[in-house]
Amino acid sequence: MAAADGGVAVASRLLTADNVTTLLDSTEAFLFDCDGVIWKGETLIEGVPETLKMLRSRQGKKIVFVTNNSTKSRRQYAKKFQTLGLSVSEEEIFCSSFAAAMYLKSKNFPPEKKVYVIGEEGILEELELAGFTGLGGPDDANKGVQLKPKFLFEHDKNVGAVVVGLDQYINYYKLQYGTLCIRENPGCLFIATNRDAVGHMTDLQEWPGAGCMVAAICGSTQKEPIVVGKPSTFMMEFLLERFQIDTSKMCMVGDRLDTDIMFGQNAGCKTLLVLSGVTSLSILHDSANNIHPDFYTSKVSDFLEFNKG
Repeated sequence: MAAADGGVAVASRLLTADNVTTLLDSTEAFLFDCDGVIWKGETLIEGVPETLKMLRSRQGKKIVFVTNNSTKSRRQYAKKFQTLGLSVSEEEIFCSSFAAAMYLKSKNFPPEKKVYVIGEEGILEELELAGFTGLGGPDDANKGVQLKPKFLFEHDKNVGAVVVGLDQYINYYKLQYGTLCIRENPGCLFIATNRDAVGHMTDLQEWPGAGCMVAAICGSTQKEPIVVGKPSTFMMEFLLERFQIDTSKMCMVGDRLDTDIMFGQNAGCKTLLVLSGVTSLSILHDSANNIHPDFYTSKVSDFLEFNKG
């Protein structure tokens, strides 16, 4: 694994026709990020279907999609894959909305307690499937506050956790609700799906990511969250339980150094950076960067291109 050794960074290797076979042969499970790797917004990145078909055709290879985007549930992601012409089952999808629900389950979160969501439908759906009661989310999208004398903002004292994820409908009402729960409800958990600064929410631009919403709550509560998405290895525990594959035989493929590549490195996986998303070649080679993947390439379909013949 490419990493700092004695303070000296090990250089990442460009994926080529000479080394792609070795990577393919030594990997039993490929973990793919989605935004910037498989698609940008609602647009599939060129060559992805053919590449996934090739990987699935190789005996014993498993494919998993590990995304920090919490706006959708596993069911909703499976539907998006289908809409884009890709056959992917819910069991192959590990999203941070699912991770948030599973974290609460792993901590034996009391089912009678409620969860306030600063986020979208994906988190609420996964909470419901896990047996928890979620509040907020899209239902609070159009709610406002009245900043006038003697105005008291009421909140549910039975909220035992606040989950913050990407929320395109973020507003002052939600920020106040989440802040009060964390500050005033005894033992209330503060959970972040991820802290991504930006993301490819559309195919043409990067947009503010969940990290912006999380930072707002950090600022108002003066507390740090429990992060369940990448680069936290929490999701890896479920992957290991599900597939029983040693992490040294996994390869994390992503477009972000500080989430995807760190996630892979923290877990002991091989790592491949694709330059089709957030990270550019200049960022990778910048002297200030200290996160070095094992390999890098322009896009996922290079697997196919270099493996021809």
